[in-house]
Amino acid sequence: MARIRCDFFSEALGMGTSMTVLLPERAAAQIGLAGSPPAGDPPVLYLLHGLTDDDTIWTRRTAIERYVAPLGLAVVMPNAGRSFYTDEAHGNRYWRFLTDELPRVCHSFFRLSDRREDTFVAGLSMGGYGAVKWALRDPGRFAAAASLSGALDVVHRRDHPTHPLDPAVWHTVFGDRPPAEDADTVALVERAGDDLPALYLACGTEDFLYEDNRRFVAAAQRRGVPLTVDWSPGDHDWAYWDAKIRDVLAWLPLKQR
Repeated sequence: MARIRCDFFSEALGMGTSMTVLLPERAAAQIGLAGSPPAGDPPVLYLLHGLTDDDTIWTRRTAIERYVAPLGLAVVMPNAGRSFYTDEAHGNRYWRFLTDELPRVCHSFFRLSDRREDTFVAGLSMGGYGAVKWALRDPGRFAAAASLSGALDVVHRRDHPTHPLDPAVWHTVFGDRPPAEDADTVALVERAGDDLPALYLACGTEDFLYEDNRRFVAAAQRRGVPLTVDWSPGDHDWAYWDAKIRDVLAWLPLKQR
């Protein structure tokens, strides 16, 4: 794999920002990691970070580079601050950056497939929320979307009994009102259409977001939205996410080429 830390200017944000990108590479002479690049433009996974991290965190806390090498899969990891992947009420336009500008910039910089069947999104915690929100609001873009320990009932995050969101972060992102329906993943799944990407949700039973995830699953089931759900022991930590991202990669409907 080639690992690229890419610093570039974002028109949506009006400032410089960064992303970390993994690109498939054939490296037959490399001991222990030969790689398996596809014949054409590689499929791409947009992989989103959590509230306290940045675009480098997946490569620092997991072996994601090693996990994707045999899959011929490119991975794009953008930096989104503490934005909840939202056009902030009192900040910047991170939703526009993520959903409009980032894909265009990536396709202009790198060889990546632009086909729906080759495009995926996943994330953890705040990034799990961002991944599911993107998939539900733009379902025609993705073949599959996955959330690990996602903040999937964001309406309850402000007043969570044990881990409430910092009021300053809430004010910056959402203002002084509850999130709009298009920022509420429970509301989005309750009115989802039929042509959705495959959805995968994992959350540890010891995670403080476990009940939030159960509420999202209940809403999806009421609407008849199919989900792959993994409730298993685990907490809100990297031991859990390092294990579960491997399950996500095994679950992705990657096409044989």
